[in-house]
Amino acid sequence: MTMTPSLQQKVQSLLDELVDTGAETGVQVAVHHHGALVVDAVAGTADGRTGRRVTPETPFFSFSAGKVMTSLIAHLLVRTGDVGYDTPVADLWPEFGAHGKATATLRHVLTHSVGVPAMPRGIGPADLTDWSRVCAAIADAEPRWRPGTRTGYHSFTYGFLVGEVARRATGRPMRQLLHEWVTTPLGLDGDLYFAVPRTDLARLARLEDSAPHPAAPPDGDSVLAPWEMRPTAAMGNSHAILQADIPSVGTFTARGISAVNAALLDGRLIGSHRLEELTAVSFEGTDQVFGNHVRLALGYPIGRIGTRPDETPTTFGWVGGGGSYVCADTATGISFAMTKTRLTPHFDTAQRLADLTTAEIAPRA
Repeated sequence: MTMTPSLQQKVQSLLDELVDTGAETGVQVAVHHHGALVVDAVAGTADGRTGRRVTPETPFFSFSAGKVMTSLIAHLLVRTGDVGYDTPVADLWPEFGAHGKATATLRHVLTHSVGVPAMPRGIGPADLTDWSRVCAAIADAEPRWRPGTRTGYHSFTYGFLVGEVARRATGRPMRQLLHEWVTTPLGLDGDLYFAVPRTDLARLARLEDSAPHPAAPPDGDSVLAPWEMRPTAAMGNSHAILQADIPSVGTFTARGISAVNAALLDGRLIGSHRLEELTAVSFEGTDQVFGNHVRLALGYPIGRIGTRPDETPTTFGWVGGGGSYVCADTATGISFAMTKTRLTPHFDTAQRLADLTTAEIAPRA
């Protein structure tokens, strides 16, 4: 373990300030630089009911920030030759070709351009634990646009699309592939999960809502259902959700997920040519769900949080609903991860910490 004292101290000081002022209740930050762990800082409580403190070993359910693990599995599928980026999904999953989706490829899945951003009607949060039912509903869904022509955030469908392709290609569920291909080779057992074992539930941080959610918009005002757009502590603390294989979301420690991206950057998981391919701009356009301009690599938005995408085109990663953030930068070799207990509608904490990290390391990178 290699620490950068000044950066470690500055991050720790900021975390302590955030907890002391009540802006946050429990936070965890890890940073790797060129493969070395340079920041490993925590502050606050993991469980407000018991007062249990956050430690670097505390896993957090971090909503869509877990998509970095999902996308990685997709790239490892390509590395092993089980599937190609331009392989039609229906080649492995014939039922998915219904209603004009036969042309959809893994590349379209990774760029959120398949055209099925929302869960089909009749699928709610409680149904996410039923893999077969969810996949059958997605396979029978009519796309909102012709695959590959537009992009729109596939909030929960993304994980099932990647996961069913992986299952059809390998015969194994995502939780098993994550364990065999990532956590075990990197020595990260206990740090990364799709489907948390019952015996590990007591180790997890307990999430809390920061404020009441505003009233839901009328039907038709949004492509996604309210539960797909707004993270809640109830979902993140649900033992049924936590124990289910739902690779649209994920549970991890900041140290563990930062180590994964560090291994991605330095070639331990895939080669440099593949890294260059998967982090290049693959789709650019207007997000049909949120209306903002997006630049997407294969499986990741491009650009550091809080800046225009074109200002930091070498950074890729995912934010998680409620304020978590995981990213990596091919230019500086920085891998950054931040998880927290309090769910906020903004990413102010993540941006402050990511900006601090970049300001300290990038000039020397």
